[in-house]
Amino acid sequence: MTFEEKVLGQIKEKMTKTIEFFQDELSGVRSGRANPALVEGMMVNYYGTPTKLKELAGITAPEPRSLVIQPWDIAAIEEIMKALNKNESGLVPKLEGKIIRIQVPELSEQRRNELKKVVKNMAEEARVNLRNTRREMNEFVKKGQKNSQITEDDLFRIEKEVQIKTDDFIKKVDDILIHKEKELTQV
Repeated sequence: MTFEEKVLGQIKEKMTKTIEFFQDELSGVRSGRANPALVEGMMVNYYGTPTKLKELAGITAPEPRSLVIQPWDIAAIEEIMKALNKNESGLVPKLEGKIIRIQVPELSEQRRNELKKVVKNMAEEARVNLRNTRREMNEFVKKGQKNSQITEDDLFRIEKEVQIKTDDFIKKVDDILIHKEKELTQV
């Protein structure tokens, strides 16, 4: 593996992780639609151990505005209800036999605008992380040139490739942001 391949492989890996983290964060931001990601990361006290809800139950969105939670262990229903009621998302769970149903209320215009700001801040954090990765890789490449691992021409070529990768990943962040903003504005 050449020095250039190593650098480009590392930058792609790090930037892909940044994008994945950004998408995971966004999935927790409530839009007008029911999405299992709204609750699946919620921590539930399961026999004294904090456990993610998605590890205790099947979570589905059978309709655009409702979630259904089916615990695999019926004994966990009470703790799941406690965790859902403590959650500050404004979701109200209802116990219906062995399942928990949540009706997702519509977002007000004010709340939609607040969420757009939150989403934009998340996108900016992702962009900053991508730029920091670019800076780290460029510093690594410059050290490689100082240590005579690569020539000055290689340095400029690799820095250009790093910039192209950075631009591509920032465009991905922008595209994901646009999609999420559209999702937030749909009524």
